[in-house]
Amino acid sequence: MQKVISRGKNQKSFKNVSISKILEKESRVYLFIKRIIDIVCSLAGIIILSPVFLIVAIFIKIEDPKGSIIFCQERNGKDLKTFKMYKFRSMVHNAEDLLKDLQEQNEQTGPAFKMANDPRITKVGKFIRRTSLDELPQLFNILKGEMSLVGPRPPIPREVAQYTPYQKQRLLVKPGLTCIWQVSGRNNIGFDEWVEMDLEYIKNRNLLLDIKLILKTVKVLFGDNNAS
Repeated sequence: MQKVISRGKNQKSFKNVSISKILEKESRVYLFIKRIIDIVCSLAGIIILSPVFLIVAIFIKIEDPKGSIIFCQERNGKDLKTFKMYKFRSMVHNAEDLLKDLQEQNEQTGPAFKMANDPRITKVGKFIRRTSLDELPQLFNILKGEMSLVGPRPPIPREVAQYTPYQKQRLLVKPGLTCIWQVSGRNNIGFDEWVEMDLEYIKNRNLLLDIKLILKTVKVLFGDNNAS
């Protein structure tokens, strides 16, 4: 089986591949089992990690009492449908208002915004981002069926508005909590290569690949220098 981390090795081949045609031939058995795994794992995760949810919530509220514990943001899911994605708040309560003043310092290529030393991130936020604990509330999105454990990360609508038709192919499947990009260096990867990784996953996805990505993601909980 091909390596999970390809770093765009097959970029050229994707230019001539119709992702929609690949999905038409996709096994319904795989999709059914994938959904069962999503339900069981997300529910188990919520129950087992409930003490972690509580501890993180307390520290967030202590550092910045004005803001909410959970940050809800509109994201695009499968077929461009929008939904509210949940995260533990890792920034100051007025982070969205401050974004316009930071756009010129964007360090990510393409429409996505990334900044290594974003001044809006709180002390607690830096820790939960480095350990990916900020993503845990998305287990509720998975349980609701808006997301899957594995799939392309859901983008912000204002970013999708700048997508090319080719880039929009990453939105032909349900978005995920983790993906190839998530375990391959994240912020060291440009947007074009990020898209190629997502399309690589869509083209080759199966239960074994999903399990491999989930296991690799677990390692991130011990700290990831590329997370921000």
